Amino acid sequence: MLFPRAAGILLHPTSLPSPGGIGDMGPDAYRFVRWLADAGMKIWQVLPLGPTGYGDSPYQCFSAFAGNPLLIHVPEQARARFGHADDSASAPQCDFGTVIPAKRALLNAWLDTIAYDDAVRGFVREQEPWLLDFALFMALKEAHSGASWTSWEPGASQREPEALRAWREKLKPAIERCYKEQYLFFGQFSALRSACAARNIQLMGDVPIYVAHDSADVWANRSLFKLHDDGTLIVQAGVPPDYFSETGQLWGNPLYDWDRLASDDYRWWIGRMRAALAMFDVVRLDHFRGFEAFWEVPAEDTTAVNGRWVPGPGAALFNALTAALGPMPIVAENLGLITPEVEALRTQFGYPGMAILQFAFSDPASEFMPHRYVREVVVYTGTHDNDTTVGWWKSTGAGDSTRDPDRVEEEKAFARMYLAADGHEMHWTMIRAAFASVANTALVPLQDVLGLGSDTRMNLPGRQAGNWSFRFTWDQLPTSLTARLSDLARTYGR
Repeated sequence: MLFPRAAGILLHPTSLPSPGGIGDMGPDAYRFVRWLADAGMKIWQVLPLGPTGYGDSPYQCFSAFAGNPLLIHVPEQARARFGHADDSASAPQCDFGTVIPAKRALLNAWLDTIAYDDAVRGFVREQEPWLLDFALFMALKEAHSGASWTSWEPGASQREPEALRAWREKLKPAIERCYKEQYLFFGQFSALRSACAARNIQLMGDVPIYVAHDSADVWANRSLFKLHDDGTLIVQAGVPPDYFSETGQLWGNPLYDWDRLASDDYRWWIGRMRAALAMFDVVRLDHFRGFEAFWEVPAEDTTAVNGRWVPGPGAALFNALTAALGPMPIVAENLGLITPEVEALRTQFGYPGMAILQFAFSDPASEFMPHRYVREVVVYTGTHDNDTTVGWWKSTGAGDSTRDPDRVEEEKAFARMYLAADGHEMHWTMIRAAFASVANTALVPLQDVLGLGSDTRMNLPGRQAGNWSFRFTWDQLPTSLTARLSDLARTYGR
């Protein structure tokens, strides 16, 4: 699918300077949409919007279909009524350990004032294929003190019909509260998306290839995953040693039983992509290479070194998706150990891949060099998994197990020569290079527009804590910076 020439910003909504210590879908989100338009941007890319679990990662959610309640905006009058009117919007980072219980208490108090009326009931009927299981899952999780579903009482963990009926009756208030919560989330999201459309801003979402083991998706669809009878993992997902880690990345997600999914004509995946495309104008499909072949690691391993490549569903999945949903506006995340077979699969369906400028200068033959781009590619200065551009440029490689300091200096020398730059304001040099390239789509993390360092990095793969916490403040976006970004977009026809 051919994408029009455009530029955009990568920013997760949790990074907005909303009240309560975490960004939400309230006034600051609408102000950000206005800023995007003023800056000449046409795309707002977000990370997955599901309810986060382990490590607060948006790539480890309790559901592939539900919305994250932390993103719900609680109106000021409700905040005042329930004693949350004075909490600060200016916290430099999102402290999830503090934010989650405070936001949860506030939401529960507000939800108790909202009627379970015909509008909510209609929403539940529309979303029934996933919502009934999700609401019960979350209520059961709360009843079991947050424990993973494999350790619940056997009737609940094994989904015995009589036990589930009894639990549904017992947990009815918590289930209905979850219904109302999701009703609010999707109502607010729909209004925000309309505001984006009114200013010609496309929303770009993110669909991870895998789902969390501790999720309603796995609990309710166990036969679709490689699990033991008790629900524990047989094998787990990850990637082999790479740029980010010399021992690979061990993700811990369950792997799909692709034969079982194929026997059902990929119905679950069709439902998942239908839901994503109903929310977003464009979808970034994470870890695309895993659809051609995936890295399978024994469940008991503690690193990803001893995995093996196993064939994925390949074209069969995307043929089924296309037959059900039509041509899809997908960006394929084709980073890592990419083979000709992976690229053949991507090009067969016309999905643009990705190019990362930070990866371009380690090798003059790199496919990420701007003069090697094709139009059908999405260029980033860096992604949520990269250091900020300022952090990347200042790094010496010392203490980084994957980067040799001498090679880092050679890389920087080549970047200065290639970009005709002296290294001053390298973030703007890289933004200009991305915008000037032939790539139809250029995306920049907001941290790079702001020229921020490594302490604002969104995620360091393999790090178990301290990720996803970046927040900005409005005083970091003066009119002069907005005009500078707008001028670049206009200069390069974006």
